Amino acid sequence: MRDVLASHPWIAVTLQIVGAALVGLALHFVLHVVARRAAARLVLAERIVAYTRRPSQFLIPLLLVHLSLADAPLPAGFLIGLRQALSIAIILLVTVFVVRLIAAVADVIVTRHPTTAADNLRARSVQTQVRVLARIAMFIVGVLGVGSVLMTFPNVRQLGASLLASAGLAGIIAGFAARPVLGNLIAGLQIALTQPIRIDDVLIVENEWGRVEEITETYVVVRIWDDRRLIVPLEYFIQHPFQNWTRQTSDLIGSVFLWVDFRMPMPPLREELQRIVEAAPEWDQRVCVLQVTDVSDRAMQLRVLVSTADAGNGWELRCKVREQLIAYMQQDYPQYLPQLRTVLLRDAEAGEPAAVRVGMPEGPAVREEPITP
Repeated sequence: MRDVLASHPWIAVTLQIVGAALVGLALHFVLHVVARRAAARLVLAERIVAYTRRPSQFLIPLLLVHLSLADAPLPAGFLIGLRQALSIAIILLVTVFVVRLIAAVADVIVTRHPTTAADNLRARSVQTQVRVLARIAMFIVGVLGVGSVLMTFPNVRQLGASLLASAGLAGIIAGFAARPVLGNLIAGLQIALTQPIRIDDVLIVENEWGRVEEITETYVVVRIWDDRRLIVPLEYFIQHPFQNWTRQTSDLIGSVFLWVDFRMPMPPLREELQRIVEAAPEWDQRVCVLQVTDVSDRAMQLRVLVSTADAGNGWELRCKVREQLIAYMQQDYPQYLPQLRTVLLRDAEAGEPAAVRVGMPEGPAVREEPITP
């Protein structure tokens, strides 16, 4: 057997590689069982073991295979290429391992701070910071991994040395080329630290109402009320004004505008408004106001203010108040809905209609139209 292996080095190397891989798989199995039992009562450790199981299953055998080829009886050129390929695979697996480790830690923190509670401001703050910082950390780890892979090639190392020799010009060119990426990366750090927006915040962006669904390392996904998604770069929230309806609390005051006739009495409408909001589960019992806020030559404008615990309830309550106030006026005060008044002017000599004045009888005419035969 020794003579066969000595005369056929490829068979010896193949058996060496297979043996190292099998030992690595067995070692991974033992380590995984031990780690899973040790982490049974620790949520973070259990999540880390689960998240890193797959990359470590390939990483450990490849490490042993790489070590076993240190003195393999193979041609120098082929051995160098094979070890370089294994080094690249190990670097990529280490990168995936670290990324999965970051994802496990972030997942545990997010799970411990759910946004399903009524007062979820703290949870949304934590989730925003964790998600953004985790994505930035993953991005940096990925860049370092790709850079490490490239540095395994001698030509790339020489290129890096030449770039370092002209660092000033290279820095300027790289800065201009990577400005969008670096700008969004820095904006992501600012958002994670200062938190002008958070996960599940209600925003008005580009005249669209929606909730922050996801914050990545380069953009924000805003889920609009009709289930469309608005993709906004992170730099937008640093450079442009926008509305955040849940910055401190989710409490809101909504408004409803109605136009009614000048003769409409206010006390019955205020009583009806009070009855409507008291029967509505969306009202949080803070604000309920009806006021005359404007007049025109034909009607007066009423503004209703009602308060709710969040934007969703605010929309529902505003629609309910609007519909029920209109129904109340249609039933009890239909004559006081907005009207277009006309006055028939007669010719004093002929005694026949001469013109129609459109507008208010008491005020100046809006327009006067002659009646043609």
